[in-house]
Amino acid sequence: MSNNTPFHFEMSERKLLLRIFDVLIIGVYIFSLNYIFDKTYIYFSDYFWLWVCVYLSYFLIFGTVFELYVLKKSESRFTVFKGIILSVFTTTLLYLLTPYITPVLPSNRLLIFHLLAGCIVLLTLWRFSYISFITSPRFYKKVLFVGHNYDINQIVEELTKFDQNLKIEGYIDSCADQKTSPVKRYKISQIKTLINDLNIGEIIVANSYKGVDQDLYKSLTPLLKEGIPIRPYSKIYEDITNRILLKDVENDFYCYFPFSRSNQNKLYLMLCRAFDVVLSLIGLSIMLLLLPFIVIINLFFNRGPLFYTQNRIGQKSKVFKIFKLRTMVKDAENEGAKWAKKNDARITKFGKILRKTRIDELPQFINIFKGDMGLIGPRPERPEFIENLKKNIPFYETRHIIKPGLTGWAQVNAKYASSEDDALEKLQYDLYYIKERSLYLDFRIFVKTISTVIFFRGQ
Repeated sequence: MSNNTPFHFEMSERKLLLRIFDVLIIGVYIFSLNYIFDKTYIYFSDYFWLWVCVYLSYFLIFGTVFELYVLKKSESRFTVFKGIILSVFTTTLLYLLTPYITPVLPSNRLLIFHLLAGCIVLLTLWRFSYISFITSPRFYKKVLFVGHNYDINQIVEELTKFDQNLKIEGYIDSCADQKTSPVKRYKISQIKTLINDLNIGEIIVANSYKGVDQDLYKSLTPLLKEGIPIRPYSKIYEDITNRILLKDVENDFYCYFPFSRSNQNKLYLMLCRAFDVVLSLIGLSIMLLLLPFIVIINLFFNRGPLFYTQNRIGQKSKVFKIFKLRTMVKDAENEGAKWAKKNDARITKFGKILRKTRIDELPQFINIFKGDMGLIGPRPERPEFIENLKKNIPFYETRHIIKPGLTGWAQVNAKYASSEDDALEKLQYDLYYIKERSLYLDFRIFVKTISTVIFFRGQ
């Protein structure tokens, strides 16, 4: 069976492609500057390659902070251009201020401008070319969905939201019921013909946890032998969204999702604790510096207690008191616990500023220092909400097997939870973190947290 599928870059390949070409373009440009000018800022010497590597490392870090490698945003010319300017400018500024591992300032300061301007122009040309060619329809992956009694409309909505380079050409449902869908439905008997006629690059099994019926199984087996890629939707969903698909999972959740070994790795946990203690001391120092100004502003615009405590559920479902700066009016919950919502009338004007800048979270470094929380982990929730969430959301208590955190995979990817639906979405991210937990993922969360704070995301 011939397969004339057009070439397609997977999401991980596109992210790697962006990073590789960014590094190559900057590296080649710095190298070329030495031939254009007699002496450049990063000039040839015994330390040349160290200086170049440091500059490139700074750029990759700030490129991540300013979201140059978020695929959805990398397809917008305005967002990309803004990210390039911020990344190059911040990288060069830090480079100028770093002693020992970067060169001394050149006598001709114009050379620094050449470094800045050249990187911005060349990266912009490359990124705009990427948008024009790599993200064009010619590189879309064409897929066919198969399964039994599944909601194709929900799948289409989920996939197009996260990856627009995936084109669903059709679906096969062994259930007899007809569904209204923008995607064309085919019969099982047509599956071999569809592979060639539609240039299908991959077959996706929709409700993979429950398996497929015998007729569909018999049709898929020969295709698998011929090398046609067949993958479960649960894996596709996890790769694209970076969260766990829960809707089709029943009581055998733990069979499908073996948790990361890092959760029990003593060396990893020891490193995390050391990092937590150091960061908590830095965070508390920043809070002490800001506290005199906060106290004065609070007297005029947020009258009442500055701090407040609240019960939260931590690791192994233990209750602890969390510390925060007060952002709501006094007695905001006289009628009982309520979800905080966007534009919540209970939040004071000064409280909105504290929330947007995340300054209200600074006292939680006390909890981190005490060991109630870590820097990274699922957000600790209130006992009043937990009881209902446990009843209505399967596996919700699973998030309590590790220490809660000030920031986490759910916090940097999902919106502020103001309902049970939002809590379900955040749980999917939390379970992904628990499953894939590692130093690398922790570093990604740390960098994305900086982006979240810089761009004032969240509530």
